Amino acid sequence: MMPVLSTPVTPPTMPFKVDFATGIVTLGSCFADEIAVRMMDADFHVEQNPFGTLYNPASIAAALTRLIEDCPIGRDDLVKHEDLWHSWHHHSSFSHATPGATLVACNSRIHRAHLALRDASLLMVTLGTAWVFEREGKVVANCHKLPPWEFVRRKMTVEEIVALWTPLLLQLQTYFPQMHLLFSVSPIRHMADGAHGNQLSKSTLLLAVDELVARHRSFVSYFPAYEIVLDELRDYRFFDEKMTHPTSVAVDIVWERFQRAAMVPAVRQQAQYNAKQHKREKHIPLHQ
Repeated sequence: MMPVLSTPVTPPTMPFKVDFATGIVTLGSCFADEIAVRMMDADFHVEQNPFGTLYNPASIAAALTRLIEDCPIGRDDLVKHEDLWHSWHHHSSFSHATPGATLVACNSRIHRAHLALRDASLLMVTLGTAWVFEREGKVVANCHKLPPWEFVRRKMTVEEIVALWTPLLLQLQTYFPQMHLLFSVSPIRHMADGAHGNQLSKSTLLLAVDELVARHRSFVSYFPAYEIVLDELRDYRFFDEKMTHPTSVAVDIVWERFQRAAMVPAVRQQAQYNAKQHKREKHIPLHQ
């Protein structure tokens, strides 16, 4: 009898089903981007990270609040650094040479994502870290390479995250009663604080999400992307050369598990076919 060489993680069957009519919005870490890209390649309707990559629960909550209320940012939300104007609420991919251009880039995506959220039935939120950077008492989504002494860095507590997200989830349910929210925790390892610090951060996120799911089980669920990569795959061949980010193979495995948990076989087969077609269309022959 062959020995068991891994500890399989079986995702629970999701209380919703995804098909090609499902409107999907994603928020969160770059791992959320990886999954969103695969969904779009398979021809699902996805509004991908309308604020760019976000990592901490406070910034993601602030972004979701703006999307629910269709609330634009203003000039006071910007800072100029290294000849670019940046939004404290957005990734640097939204930064431009003039404040007007930055505001247009940010606010057009906020409005577009608000419309997508109104029609969506699935919101996927991936939390990356419990650590936040505060400037003048407010959490920023991105430091935009400003000097570190301008910020206070601290780790959010489980209680703080739960208290922040509880009224937001109730607001989401009130505004969009058709919505189901799916939390996950990114398996990307943030090693600036060492292995122990990374584990404390991830544990904080996992405990907070578990409490939120328990309180709002009718429309909030959890998908174990973190556990699949860190507990089942559990091998450095599934990480990049820096040993912190999962490889594309690892993300593909998580994506396949999500398909099995949230799609009926016919949709899953069509998604796989669409992805293959998309890959063929992107291929450029060496010789015409």
